[in-house]
Amino acid sequence: MAKINITKTELIWPGKYSEDGTLKEVPRVSLPLQVIETVNESRATREAAKRNVQHTLFDIYSGEEGDTFEAGWRNKLIWGDNLLVMGSLLEKFAGKIDLIYIDPPFATGADFSFKTAIGDLNEELVKEQSVIEEKAYRDTWARGTESFAQMIYERLILIRELLSETGSVYVHIGPNINHLVRILCDEIFGEDHALNEVVWRRAFGHSDSRRYGMIHDAILYYSKGDNCIWNELRQPAEKEYIDRFFDQFDDERGERYQRLSLSAGGLSGGGYDYEYKGIRTNWRCPVETLEKHDREGRLHWPKKKGGVPRLKKYESEHEGVPLQDIWIDISKIHNQSGELTGYATQKPEGLLERILRVSSNKGDLVADFFCGSGTTLAVAEKLGRRWIGCDLGRWGIHVTRKRLLAIENCNPFEVLNLGKYERQYWQGVTFNEERSKSLTEQALYEYLAFILKLYGAQPLVGLAHLHGKKGKAVVHIGAVDAPVTITEIDAAVAECRKLKLGELHVLGWEWEMGLYDLMVEATKKQSVELRLLQIPREAMEQQAAVKGDVRFFELAYLEAEIEHVESLTVQVTLKHFVIPNSELIPKDVRGKVQKWSDYIDYWAVDWDFHNDTFMQGWVTYRTRKNRKLALASDLRVYSGPGKYRILIKVIDIFGNDTSQAFEVEVS
Repeated sequence: MAKINITKTELIWPGKYSEDGTLKEVPRVSLPLQVIETVNESRATREAAKRNVQHTLFDIYSGEEGDTFEAGWRNKLIWGDNLLVMGSLLEKFAGKIDLIYIDPPFATGADFSFKTAIGDLNEELVKEQSVIEEKAYRDTWARGTESFAQMIYERLILIRELLSETGSVYVHIGPNINHLVRILCDEIFGEDHALNEVVWRRAFGHSDSRRYGMIHDAILYYSKGDNCIWNELRQPAEKEYIDRFFDQFDDERGERYQRLSLSAGGLSGGGYDYEYKGIRTNWRCPVETLEKHDREGRLHWPKKKGGVPRLKKYESEHEGVPLQDIWIDISKIHNQSGELTGYATQKPEGLLERILRVSSNKGDLVADFFCGSGTTLAVAEKLGRRWIGCDLGRWGIHVTRKRLLAIENCNPFEVLNLGKYERQYWQGVTFNEERSKSLTEQALYEYLAFILKLYGAQPLVGLAHLHGKKGKAVVHIGAVDAPVTITEIDAAVAECRKLKLGELHVLGWEWEMGLYDLMVEATKKQSVELRLLQIPREAMEQQAAVKGDVRFFELAYLEAEIEHVESLTVQVTLKHFVIPNSELIPKDVRGKVQKWSDYIDYWAVDWDFHNDTFMQGWVTYRTRKNRKLALASDLRVYSGPGKYRILIKVIDIFGNDTSQAFEVEVS
């Protein structure tokens, strides 16, 4: 017989290998994560945990906390590109995550829009995916399966490095692409670590033209090492199984039972050789146990004389059958479900609960780097697991935050991003060809010219603080790694007055606290019309820039009143809010909006802001069931008189946040 040699299958695509035939390294960019908000934790508790160490406005995550909440651990919700985020987590978390579940976008032409209600209205707004989400999805499928393979391959490489030796990964994927992803998983984790391809029936029926209805997803289950965490789950047996094996009926007990052998037969380790009621055999149990079964009426004696009795096991005692690899007992989210967040791709909590129970233990660290509306994180929180979640969509991060807040006794968690460090990295890679640590003058000019082009403005030269011109207005552009300051705008305004220019547009990535009120009013007195516009994160995405998808929005504006109710007691009341991008709301819906507060989805107060991380001291938000929003906070009683800085954070219906600081003196 001829010998057949079977070689290992490998998926190849353009860009996987260099021209010299070497496998390209996956980019590992380590950037500091910045804590921008802490939820469900008081400042006093955090300061005690950190031993009174002071931090800057964007607190850089040190990763030195312990493995338990008592030792200082805080769960992490991260907004950003998961490739950069995972690379940044490697330094502190390589080999430390026990379970990773991912549900990447696996359907070409998928619709990632979702519905959300506006204010107190029953009117629903279909919120399209953001430009950044569109770009990420567009790039994922730009070259079809080639670009998808590159995307998922890079992330699976980093996932393997993040997993502990007893860890495992679940890759949720559709039937149209699971065969390709399985080849990649085999390559990265090893074919011997391919444990299961779980089939999840996500629908009862589906009409597909000229083919069988596609009603299932695949969930690929791989381990990193040879001894991954495994907690066997059992499920109730199907009726067919019960009818087949529980085929006897006990009239006295009124219950069906199955007959289990009491003969040890050829079992290794022997048995118990004795005679009982004329029957001699090698029994499975000692005579005392057999007598007990007999007294309880649990022996089924065969009609044939001399036959060995069997043990009755009743239907109510059946512990279920071990979980198999076809799951038909968990349905997808329906329109009336209490879990519903509005995401079309949202997965049911029951699905993630099963995965987490099987492949993690209480206190273990679980991660989801495509966390969407936060199902994995919500389940991990309820089951007592620690968690890290990441998503590119700002709205997804916001929905997840609210979802976690709704969980009773939710542990403290942090909201993080890569902030200015991601922008510095982008600026260096994009404009600084010399790759020096500091930008060259030419690179800085290219950066300014790039932002001006996105904004539709022309460059200006020879001026200190004015970088471009758009129509009658001149333009000032803020740095990528620092907030635009009042002093900075003052200098630009002074240059405008010197040149007798009447309109100034300031473009910035971040802004000094309290800047809006001070600057807009001050510049009116100087006869300079001022517009403050946000440079969106989309500006860093090449395809979005090329296609002209980048949109600049004016800063949102909020008014609030701080009232001294009584001794040491204050209350915050929102008075007005102007959303900068209301034109994105369809006219028919916008026409039904009755008040400014309808544009607010969430707002919170830090009662003692220290120019560091926002500490959520009081919060209110809308839910799908309760659309009401309080416009006045609860009363805050301070421990003593003094000067305090109150910071208010408002999040609008698009997920954008606006903060305003107020100085108060409490007596």
